Amino acid sequence: MTDTEIIQDAEQRMDKSMAALQQELLKIRTGRAHPGLLEHIKVSYYGSEVPLNQAANINIQDARTLAVTAWDKSIVPDIEKAILNSDLGLNPVTTGDMIRVPIPALTEERRKELSKVVRAEAEKAKVAIRNIRRDANHSLKTMVKDKQITEDDERRDEEQIQKLTDAHIAEMDKILEEKEKELMEI
Repeated sequence: MTDTEIIQDAEQRMDKSMAALQQELLKIRTGRAHPGLLEHIKVSYYGSEVPLNQAANINIQDARTLAVTAWDKSIVPDIEKAILNSDLGLNPVTTGDMIRVPIPALTEERRKELSKVVRAEAEKAKVAIRNIRRDANHSLKTMVKDKQITEDDERRDEEQIQKLTDAHIAEMDKILEEKEKELMEI
């Protein structure tokens, strides 16, 4: 692996950490209905656990209600149970083959709680970014030791990796700030 490949690999892994953070933040509810809220819920479908979006359509009915339509009517009770047992605190209402999921308004206390959860998720993602930086720098040091690159190349590459790290952490801070602002809106 060349030093350029190490930097590209680090950047790709940092991008994946960013995407993972955004996925995690989608699951945290803001009082508005959006399909991403239910996508991670697993449902028993013909003997295997699958994400809800692979067993049903999830649509927005109005600002505070999601409509879940199962592709197979026989799993409607399983979907309802999965939503009820999720950590989201939602109470689905079944009417025939459609499940309506009302999204309750958030209390001030719950908003502050969710804000802490959002910060914790962002911190986990930042730690992942820093670990990627550490791994990349370690690989560069190994290359210097094996005389594959010079110390000047190593310093230049470490600066580049640090710039990538700073840029990704700044982007995460921006995402965190937006999510907290979204949570505090009434």
